Amino acid sequence: MDLKGPWGRSIAFKDLVIVGVISALVGLGLSGSLGWLSNDRSADVRLAAQTGGSEIRTVPSARGLPDFVGLARAFSPIVVNIASTQVTEGFQGFGSPFGEEDPFSEFWHRFFGGPLPRGPQRQKSLGSGFVIDRGGYILTNNHVVENAQKIVVKLADEREVEAKVVGRDPKTDIAVIKINTDKELPTAPLGDSDKLEVGEWVMAIGNPFGLDQTVTAGIVSAKGRVIGQGPYDSFIQTDASINPGNSGGPLINLRGEVVGINTAIFSRTGGNIGIGFAIPINLVKELLPQLKGKGKVTRGYLGVLIQKVTPEIAGSLGLDKAHGALVASVSKDGPAERAGVKVGDVIVEFDGKEIKDSNDLPLVVARTAVGKAVRLKVLRDKREVGVSVTVGELKEEEVAAAAPEKGNFGLTVQRVTPQLAESLGLEKAEGLVVTAVEPGSAGEEAGIRRGDVILEVDRKPVKTVAEYRKAVGEATKRGKGILFLVRRGDSTLFLALKPQ
Repeated sequence: MDLKGPWGRSIAFKDLVIVGVISALVGLGLSGSLGWLSNDRSADVRLAAQTGGSEIRTVPSARGLPDFVGLARAFSPIVVNIASTQVTEGFQGFGSPFGEEDPFSEFWHRFFGGPLPRGPQRQKSLGSGFVIDRGGYILTNNHVVENAQKIVVKLADEREVEAKVVGRDPKTDIAVIKINTDKELPTAPLGDSDKLEVGEWVMAIGNPFGLDQTVTAGIVSAKGRVIGQGPYDSFIQTDASINPGNSGGPLINLRGEVVGINTAIFSRTGGNIGIGFAIPINLVKELLPQLKGKGKVTRGYLGVLIQKVTPEIAGSLGLDKAHGALVASVSKDGPAERAGVKVGDVIVEFDGKEIKDSNDLPLVVARTAVGKAVRLKVLRDKREVGVSVTVGELKEEEVAAAAPEKGNFGLTVQRVTPQLAESLGLEKAEGLVVTAVEPGSAGEEAGIRRGDVILEVDRKPVKTVAEYRKAVGEATKRGKGILFLVRRGDSTLFLALKPQ
């Protein structure tokens, strides 16, 4: 007997029998190999979360796919809801459609923009936190409690307790608050974020949109992310769902250790799209003693403005590869200037630590003790130079013109005269001011702006239009990228231009 297949081809009955036997065998094999998804709980993951004096030792998990039930149960009494009342002066943003008492007014402002009435504004914000000490110390984000007149912590047992700020650090968005309680609280063990691997499973717990004790899971998507949040960016990126209200909650690995503090999301709508960021817990552990002891963080200070070494800049400086931190400006009377660091130096090592990227330097300098003498290794004019510097302490907040000259980079420049320097707010008349940048030109592509003052071309000072024309001509003949040193506002920076 023959049957017609879907394409009209004849199928013999014996073929159906063979197919049926194979299907049965495959089905048995699949059921055997997939059965562990729902039944096998033999594999365990160790958990060190301290809960009321007893230790939860294991979290059951399936082979390959973790079971987060044990983790959620262990951390439920550790994670808290934080509600703060803040007053902002002259606040600008999009008003909540539910009035200024809406606890999500910060969310409306952050993700939708627009004007709010001027003058003092009273607003409430919601966030998360987790207990790190049985005496009532809680870790959270600085932006959750900043400028707060009142902070209320809601515990897992529904108790609400008023809290006070012990210490905070706006530069890393970390804060420690404390509550008084008549009984010991379960605490979260702090892990080692340096040992995290991309692709590793993690779990987040928090209060997104005010929904208490919400658990989400995902993986570590990347490490060392720089997102422009501050000078010490080095975030863990995760696809575990993080939303407004999750700020300050823990990011937990499968060993039951906190490896990060959830702090930011990338979103065009205000909701989660699978890109969240957490502060590495190792950075937090370094700052905790200072935050708990004196309420603020003291950091090392070098006194340089640095920028990234791009492949174009590396080629212009004659470097084999793009690495290190390029010194674009040296602060007057700062530690670097006193040690002899110069504009144009590329710092490739600090106190024995390799500086692979410009983002590495602020972190290692900040972690260095004030007053410590360290050794720098810099590349200067293609030579390696050693410099000894004593690290300082970072303080909180340290017209007759020549005819324009249009060059082959799409730049129109003119000499800076004393009158022009005064109108531009410059301390002295030096270099050439850019009066126009042609759209689509090499100058625009390199990032040069109108009002920039060109100080050097290929490491040669230019004070007149003639010197500028000569330096550009010589550099263009070589057919390589040309390095400009420009002053922009109070800073200087290097820009590499490609001849067109």
